[in-house]
Amino acid sequence: MSFDIDEQYDKIYRYCYIRVHHKETAEDLTQETFLRYLQHPRYSSIDKTLQLLYTIAGNLCTDEFRKKKAIELDETEASPERLEDDVLDSFELKKALDSLSQEDREIILLRYVNEVPVNVIAKLHNISRFALNRRITRILGTLRTHLGKEELL
Repeated sequence: MSFDIDEQYDKIYRYCYIRVHHKETAEDLTQETFLRYLQHPRYSSIDKTLQLLYTIAGNLCTDEFRKKKAIELDETEASPERLEDDVLDSFELKKALDSLSQEDREIILLRYVNEVPVNVIAKLHNISRFALNRRITRILGTLRTHLGKEELL
């Protein structure tokens, strides 16, 4: 597995966006993550590099949450048909994901959306790989039950 900074940039952006729910803020946090990453010495291990990136991004998102004042409304207009389709397509999955704790949602995002290796996620959460695998299995079971699906991910 080689380290592709463009690919990691997109993944860190998605991670930040899921945490802050605001496009411009997520872009700023992603840029700040990479600026801080570049200030640290290079790691020879890709896992340590990923762990450092996600740790920096997570800390920045937490800081942003702490200083968040008021929720700004997005003023872009969408067609009613598109909005209805988007809502219907994502409602059940969003509802299922919202039933999870913030930490469980983050684990699923990192593992299946950003394809972060299990050992990196385990180090981020200070648990063993085996405990993380059991936790992921439990989370997926919860999502399956909530969605009424036999197979998920």
